[in-house]
Amino acid sequence: MAVIEILLPKMGESVAEATITKFVVNPGEQTEADEPLVEIATDKVDSEVPAPEDGTLVEWLVQEGDVVAVGQAIAKFEIDGDAAAAPSASAVAPAPTPVPEPKPAPASTPSAEVVEALQAPLAPAGPLDQMPARMGANGRFYSPLVRSIAQSEGVTSAELEGIKGSGSEGRVTKKDILAYIAARGSAPTAVTGPSATPSPAPAALGASAAPTVSVSGQDEIVEMDRMRKLIADHMVRSKQTSPHVTSFVEADMTRIVEWRKRNKAAFEAAHGTKLTFTPLIAEAIVKAIRDFPGVNASVDGDRIIIKKQINLGMATALPSGNLIVPVIHNADQLSLVGLATRVNDLAERARTGKLKPDDTAGGTYTMSNVGTFGNVMGTPIINQPQVGILALGAIRKKPAVIETPEGDMIGIRHMMFLSHSYDHRVVDGMLGGSFVKRVATYLEEFDLNRPVV
Repeated sequence: MAVIEILLPKMGESVAEATITKFVVNPGEQTEADEPLVEIATDKVDSEVPAPEDGTLVEWLVQEGDVVAVGQAIAKFEIDGDAAAAPSASAVAPAPTPVPEPKPAPASTPSAEVVEALQAPLAPAGPLDQMPARMGANGRFYSPLVRSIAQSEGVTSAELEGIKGSGSEGRVTKKDILAYIAARGSAPTAVTGPSATPSPAPAALGASAAPTVSVSGQDEIVEMDRMRKLIADHMVRSKQTSPHVTSFVEADMTRIVEWRKRNKAAFEAAHGTKLTFTPLIAEAIVKAIRDFPGVNASVDGDRIIIKKQINLGMATALPSGNLIVPVIHNADQLSLVGLATRVNDLAERARTGKLKPDDTAGGTYTMSNVGTFGNVMGTPIINQPQVGILALGAIRKKPAVIETPEGDMIGIRHMMFLSHSYDHRVVDGMLGGSFVKRVATYLEEFDLNRPVV
């Protein structure tokens, strides 16, 4: 027998921490390899941590509700069989009865990858734009979300050090900093340290700027669930960060509608997956990104980072009414069959709650199909830290002018609006407008004789 520490696994390059939401196995209970031990939640997706081997859960080193860094020990687990079978990468301890007290040092020290990720600069610049992952005399750990909120709200490092944390080992949680900001908005706060005046929070977006809502006996009060709170926070911060501009183009989808009608049955029979409009439009978007790589970017302070990979996010509505954005990684390297397979797989796993953290990480540009709900067009909000998002409207039959060698005529065409929202800090009208026009051109010039590959 051997007792090992189970560490919170790495869950994608942009995920540095997770919240412990529910213990599935209690101390003393046996479980089999790959069976879930605990449910966790990140700011992107819910997931589970499985048992590494057949064995018994000895002790939880965390509590439900704790925010835990990637690489931190969360449990002690006794593996069935010989000690030699224990993974060499795990911290192994002898297993007498009773189990010895856990050693605190490994449990509180994040991995080098986590520290590096947390020390990356954040945008927009603010009082905390140079804040390290651990700071102050007490060396407390601050999560990326807490740092981002503090930065956007003008909370200085001195203020942050003075906030009493309710998380594990006194860590400041999202709830703690939001409560502090709300209290600061209603009363002045004495801050020790440098006398520099913090930058004010953007007007009308601070917690104190919210209007008072009256509630009558006939109103229904619905508490936001965790995902809705994350979406709300993400959307507000996107508007605070990026000046949004939206350009509109109407595309003639008749060629694509006709080709799909002719070939969708053969496509499904040949490749075992349905052919929707989404992969066809995704293909055009990827081609246009190749032509205009400036929309496939992020902003880091006063630097523009042009992404070499094209990882296309697709906003997906969930049965709960919430929204998630799974990512088609390396979309430019996929054929139409590959795109159709990935789109259908991600959409299905999103609806059934089976997405993994990596499925929502690393997006560089996003598309959102508002036409699914019968909407003609929309003005989508940028999915930070990206600089552009394209909304796809409903495809509708409309009378349109058709140019022919014999002259112009009126015909019934399948038309669709494309709405491109972009970050005007780095994407000007010429680039943003030219990009969405190029997407429309690729859709309109679709080859009717294209084989079903």
